[in-house]
Amino acid sequence: MNRLFIILSLLFYTTTIGAQYYLRGEIKDNRGKKLEGVTIQIKSKGIIPFYSGKDGDFGIPLNKSEDSIYLSLAGYENARLLANTNLFQQIVLEMLPSTARLYQKNLSSDITNLKREETMQYVGMGESYSGLIENGFIKTDQYPQTGFSLNIDKAAYSNIRRFLTNEMFVPLDAVRTEEMLNYFSFEHPNKNTTPQFSMESMVTDCPWNSNNQLVLVKAFAPKLNLEKIPPSNLVFLIDVSGSMDHPNRLPLLQSAFKLLTANLRNIDTISIVTYGGNVSIALYPTSGADKQAINTVIDSLSANGDTPGENAIKVAYNLAKGSFIKGGNNRVILATDGDFNVGQRTEKELEDLIVNYKEYGISLTCLGVGMGNYKDSKLETLSKKGNGNFAYIDQVAEAEKILVKEFTSTLFSVAKNTILQIEFNKEAVLSYRLIGFDNKKDAIADSSAKLLGGEIGSGHVSLALFEIELGNKEVLHKIAEIKIAYESAITPSSEVQTFPLENNYQPIHLVDSASRRAIAIAAYAGMLRKSRFLKDFTYSNLVSLALTACNPQHLVQNELLYLIQKADKLYNPSTKRKKNRNN
Repeated sequence: MNRLFIILSLLFYTTTIGAQYYLRGEIKDNRGKKLEGVTIQIKSKGIIPFYSGKDGDFGIPLNKSEDSIYLSLAGYENARLLANTNLFQQIVLEMLPSTARLYQKNLSSDITNLKREETMQYVGMGESYSGLIENGFIKTDQYPQTGFSLNIDKAAYSNIRRFLTNEMFVPLDAVRTEEMLNYFSFEHPNKNTTPQFSMESMVTDCPWNSNNQLVLVKAFAPKLNLEKIPPSNLVFLIDVSGSMDHPNRLPLLQSAFKLLTANLRNIDTISIVTYGGNVSIALYPTSGADKQAINTVIDSLSANGDTPGENAIKVAYNLAKGSFIKGGNNRVILATDGDFNVGQRTEKELEDLIVNYKEYGISLTCLGVGMGNYKDSKLETLSKKGNGNFAYIDQVAEAEKILVKEFTSTLFSVAKNTILQIEFNKEAVLSYRLIGFDNKKDAIADSSAKLLGGEIGSGHVSLALFEIELGNKEVLHKIAEIKIAYESAITPSSEVQTFPLENNYQPIHLVDSASRRAIAIAAYAGMLRKSRFLKDFTYSNLVSLALTACNPQHLVQNELLYLIQKADKLYNPSTKRKKNRNN
């Protein structure tokens, strides 16, 4: 009996001296966000690291009541403190300035005097679109300079096509003029073979206001030599949840990714992550040469389960990090209807998640599909925060356009954080209005929001339109100066280029058809958005303008004509009835 008592006493003594105390706490940043994965080192434990959990919490056994702890996390200031096990530790890590900037709301354009109450977020049919504030006229003598973010997003046009094809009204905030112009950017020949941007501009008539004129700016991005395109490290992140079980969702994406696979080279690396019910690595990093293996995995996908989008994004980025190619095109391609219903779901939470990975040099391309529960606002948020781009696929032909015909523009970046600034001559221009590049309602409401540039792909042509009210018509020299600032992906450096904008007025009937088409597209967008600036412009006017700019024998141009006429019939049914009675 005495022997047993001695053994039990020794066991109790050994246990208590090994872990007498327990240090507990949680770690947040200075915005109150709980931080996962913070490295915690305890002085008495030597080099053994501990980590905070998903909710920023930690619990560490100690053999003394007080100990020095050291905390570190990429993007945050390191912290050192003396911790007492008798107290629950509530630790705040301060963001580095570079990290803090990433969490600011992003403006699409640097426009003043916007009214917050003009719009609201659209959530009809289960779909969601971010509320936008339309840019108004700015007095040049007060604010002669403005800027806006350039990108290659094209989602709005094909999404609008989906609504009109189904004879449905288009949500106002689904109309983003700059994306509609981007969709047709390939029609403007890009002969730029230099490592820098080139620029063209023109002044012409404003079809919806004869008192004003239009300024059209074209920024031609550098074109990569196809033989020198760097190797790609691509992770296909494919939503296979139950919501994707429709012909225009998962099957459409399977066709899209097989088209992309056909373009892969031996030097490219492909991985596939799927999520639906759970997250799975369907294909570990594989050479682009092994197309059969890649296509076999794509063909095997089926839709089922809920949508654990948060964990899937983490797995995809970690896989991309593991096969990272220095100097290569490292990119996650997320394909989904955006219906994240498990994990971090709000735009704000998704922003935080993506921003955490952005600093690793991995870009994000978002491909949206589906209708009825399509979450445009979420995918737009992800692509902007992920330093990438965004497109909507409504048919196989659209997938071919984005991933085959415009392959290099979609997936190979030549410039990041790209911003175009323009300063108007106060003597020549009384006021101006930037058409498109409208800001989100929540960005306008946030006083800390800043203008953040976008990603530009190889050979992309960015289009921008201004409606201007001329002042002194005798001013024949330049009416503005344009600057384009960006981080070059060709020669890693920050660049600023300056171009004059001359008063080279031409009547609209004399300008080239591609430029007239861009003006018609901007008018089309304004009509769909029910812009107050086009209240006297009719669909009949729009059709007449489009007919002068579109070639009926050209597939895409003919489709544009068809969609404009479709919108006319949908939004003006009385006009259609009158025509029928006359016949």
